[in-house]
Amino acid sequence: MKRFAMEKLIQWKNKPNRKPLLIMGARQVGKTWLMKEFGKQAYAKVAYVSFYNNTRMANVFEMDYDIERIVMALNIETGITVTPEDTLIVFDEIQNAPKVLESLKYFCEEASQYHVMAAGSLLGVALHAGVSYPVGKVDLLHLYPMSYREFLCAMKEEGLSSLLESQDHSMMDTFSDKYILWLRNYYYIGGMPEVVDHFAKTKDYEGVRELQNSILSQYKGDFGKHVSGRELSRIHMVWESIPIQLAKENKKFFFGQIKKGARSGEFEIAIQWLQDCGLIYKVNKVNEPHVPLSAYKDLTAYKLFMVDVGLLGALSGLDAESILEGNSIFIEFKGALTEQYVLQQILSETNYIPYYFGTEKATFEQDFMIQKKKQVIPIEVKAEGNIRSQSLKAFYEKYHPEKTVRFSLLNYRDQGWLVNIPLYAICQL
Repeated sequence: MKRFAMEKLIQWKNKPNRKPLLIMGARQVGKTWLMKEFGKQAYAKVAYVSFYNNTRMANVFEMDYDIERIVMALNIETGITVTPEDTLIVFDEIQNAPKVLESLKYFCEEASQYHVMAAGSLLGVALHAGVSYPVGKVDLLHLYPMSYREFLCAMKEEGLSSLLESQDHSMMDTFSDKYILWLRNYYYIGGMPEVVDHFAKTKDYEGVRELQNSILSQYKGDFGKHVSGRELSRIHMVWESIPIQLAKENKKFFFGQIKKGARSGEFEIAIQWLQDCGLIYKVNKVNEPHVPLSAYKDLTAYKLFMVDVGLLGALSGLDAESILEGNSIFIEFKGALTEQYVLQQILSETNYIPYYFGTEKATFEQDFMIQKKKQVIPIEVKAEGNIRSQSLKAFYEKYHPEKTVRFSLLNYRDQGWLVNIPLYAICQL
């Protein structure tokens, strides 16, 4: 399994001012595998401790933050003699031991010679519950489901993946049919590592859906473990409504779709909880397409997306045939899958913060909007090669951005004011 985040971990290891690394991400996106694999590749020894049902080690951190005492406990627990120059210390599932997160501050200030990384699936929830975050004392890495390029590598299509990093658009055009075939597969399979690995080994679409449903069940199990009563009901309602919301032509999250007469205030905590778990992404609307976009963010208007396009299809009950062959069921839902896919690639492949733009009239509405230095770039998403739409042209004529971008199944084309980027090449954004 190839994860491009491995390159970022190597950079982290070699930083002269390295701090403990905190890896954030939803359950099942591959945090544990990445940390262990990195340790195996880059260090002589790995001292790995999971705090899931491990009260013995959790109690070590409850006493104080004496680093040498903590290292001695690590030696005993793992059977590894921790030495600063060649050992990676890994703390996993630290949402179960909040003091471990706080200890990273002391590793940073008093024992920076140690190489320490930590992760936890529900860290965002723990932080909102009052756990102290070591501000300025950790390096941070967000891990997302496998990108389309990583998916290609898993399918033994390293050549196709590498080609996407080049600017050889004529060569990409030559292989567009292969890219599109794998893109449809990615829409169904998604980027959850366990699911991708299963498909790579078996090519079993039914097994893929079983695994996806199992992951969805685990997520719902987390709801019940950490929330109760009325809020639990609201979390379920928001979660189940996301496919319906994304299937609408106007994908703005509308509370009336959840419950008749519902208001935003009733569901703010539920939405925040799902965000903190990394299970949903919120894309805010901006009221004006000006720099900085963050200054024009509308906190009351947003779209909600799921963590993974494959899980969105599973929650929606879309079968493999519908997606791969593009029957009428897929046609009705293709806009939702495509926007979910695009958002996922922007997050995993770029450093941009995505917004969307809308006005009272839909004339100028843009699916996404990013800020690139001093430029605001509107992005239109088209699920197929049929690109008839007036909104992008109207937006350009009104606001005169330096560039506009369209993602579609058409080949790469630079028309000056508009750049068409194939959906399979979002990494070139």
